[in-house]
Amino acid sequence: MPELPEVEVVRRGLAPRTVGRTVEAVEVLDARIIRRQSGGADRLRGALLGTRLSAVVRRGKFLWWRLADEGGADTGEALMGHLGMSGQLRVRVPGPIHEPAPSQGPASDPLRHRRLTLHLDNGAAIDLIDQRLFGGLWTSPLEPVTDGALAGIGSPDALLPHDAAGIARDLLDPAADLPTIARTLRTRRAGVKSLLLSQNVVSGIGNIYADEALWAARTRFDTSGTALSQRRALMILRAAREVMERALAQGGTSFDALYVNVDGRSGYFARSLSAYGREGEPCPRCGTPIRRVLHQNRSSHFCPSCQRKR
Repeated sequence: MPELPEVEVVRRGLAPRTVGRTVEAVEVLDARIIRRQSGGADRLRGALLGTRLSAVVRRGKFLWWRLADEGGADTGEALMGHLGMSGQLRVRVPGPIHEPAPSQGPASDPLRHRRLTLHLDNGAAIDLIDQRLFGGLWTSPLEPVTDGALAGIGSPDALLPHDAAGIARDLLDPAADLPTIARTLRTRRAGVKSLLLSQNVVSGIGNIYADEALWAARTRFDTSGTALSQRRALMILRAAREVMERALAQGGTSFDALYVNVDGRSGYFARSLSAYGREGEPCPRCGTPIRRVLHQNRSSHFCPSCQRKR
């Protein structure tokens, strides 16, 4: 599943290619991709046709475009997107749909799994491709954020889509208050990995980067939040932020064709992972073989020597 760095790579790719463009047509090839849209395809078309994409914003794993009318005034709605487990947002220029060159990395078949296309006024198109159909696009009304800061990365103001109101700030957001997040972690009895994956505590962290952050902070996945000191909780959060910043610099993490950027290219951070996906390989820190266990229906990778339960 694309996590925060992968979604931010997509946002950065979308911004120069879509912001300022007007939606001229909405092509829905599979209605399941807009299942969250109140009023269905007709409502979606009504909200988008003739509107300008004025900004593309991210909070955690959620993306949204701000919408403006022909005169540039905000419409009061956002076009929200979530990539789910296998979603891709790809931008193509006029011409036939084609795969990237082999040197650009793997990509799933855009003809087979294309579910929705937004056609823009410059002839370009935004394709939502989703093999497993857990992602989607839909509109959501805007409302003020409670803390008054910018709503997310790329946001022009403090207005947030209603459907993202329950999503906490992520660790790459300048407005994220790490000491407060750390104190919240310490009030919960659940395992720390489960807390990191809970999007209402801190958003954007998924299985890969949770394992990597906990390895870096020498903390086992099932250590209770109440067992953490403030110092260790902050260490975990800072490790998560650092590993996601490094992943972002390398275009994210790709294990297969289900995550690519807007050009259809893969990220290469998988080559730099220390724990996730390294079962049986020596721990880069102490040489003990990395273990993988199933915990709450998720695989957790850890070093049994460096990461002891507290």
